[in-house]
Amino acid sequence: MSDLTPASSAAPSLTQAHRVDSAMTLVGRVDDVPLGEGREVIADGRRIALFHTPTAWYAIDAICPHRGGPLADGIVCDHIVICPLHDRHFDLATGAASGGEPVMIHPVAIRDGDHIYVSPPANTPGSRDAHS
Repeated sequence: MSDLTPASSAAPSLTQAHRVDSAMTLVGRVDDVPLGEGREVIADGRRIALFHTPTAWYAIDAICPHRGGPLADGIVCDHIVICPLHDRHFDLATGAASGGEPVMIHPVAIRDGDHIYVSPPANTPGSRDAHS
């Protein structure tokens, strides 16, 4: 008996995404993003930084509007991520920046126990439907 899971039922790796309905895209599994960290995913051609915090899951645009830093590589503290290039702080729940242009946020849902879904793109910077 094989331990392989058929491709049709497997969650995608974080380098690929799979559209499951008109609003949400499957981007990976809960175990792909350790608690307190972020990972970059691609959903509908958009680079998104996905974060796993003790209280919620968050998704924001992956690139810092200030200098193009990779936000998924930033330091996460509570619901804030710090850009690794120039220490600009972004609120993961609202997209607001500490002095400067905000980032777009994207709804996140956990379904089937361990599948992570993201809904890109939100309409405007700072807009969000839900983040649980």
